[in-house]
Amino acid sequence: MTTIYLIRHSKPLKTNNTFNIDNLQIQNEKQSLSIEGEQIAQDKLNNIEFDNIDIIFSSSYVRTIQTAKYLAEKNNLEINIVSSLGERKFGIDSWEQLPENFEKKQFLDENYKIGNGESQKEVRERMYSTIMQILKLHENKRIVIVSHATAISYLLKKWCDINIVDNKLRYSFNNNVLLDGYFNYCESFKLEFDDNKNIVDIENIKFDNTIKEN
Repeated sequence: MTTIYLIRHSKPLKTNNTFNIDNLQIQNEKQSLSIEGEQIAQDKLNNIEFDNIDIIFSSSYVRTIQTAKYLAEKNNLEINIVSSLGERKFGIDSWEQLPENFEKKQFLDENYKIGNGESQKEVRERMYSTIMQILKLHENKRIVIVSHATAISYLLKKWCDINIVDNKLRYSFNNNVLLDGYFNYCESFKLEFDDNKNIVDIENIKFDNTIKEN
């Protein structure tokens, strides 16, 4: 078996673009963790579940790298930066350009996108391709991947049933509900793969000190 932990980054710092960076994508990539986010990551990732990790991957975003550092320190490992593990690209210059109900439209139509952004299908394909490459290179290892809520959500659609129930997303695998609602900060999914790279099981790692996103 090869184990992959898919972990969402911790809570980022809310900023007002002090440096007047026009490119929204660069703003997004440079957003760092807040003080609370650092504490959430430290508390949640200091868990026996994450002992004896063999290798750690992170997207190139600042907040994922800052989250991954707690697991790197815990396991005395370096962080491998992989840009294809990044968040869905919106393809707009400012949040004011985001169409109404964009998230719902993109969830319901896997090909829907705006500008030079990414569709649900494109995000899933690059995430899946990256995961398969990691599995090929690191068989029978315990692997951590720190990424982003939407990117992980779209990847999970490869194996999970994801439905809208009471205006919230419900994620299920083999008829077991993994998550009902929004991703928490440091939301963690444990994926088990056999030697043929087939998914065997998915589990949502539960924490006692859960802090939900507002």
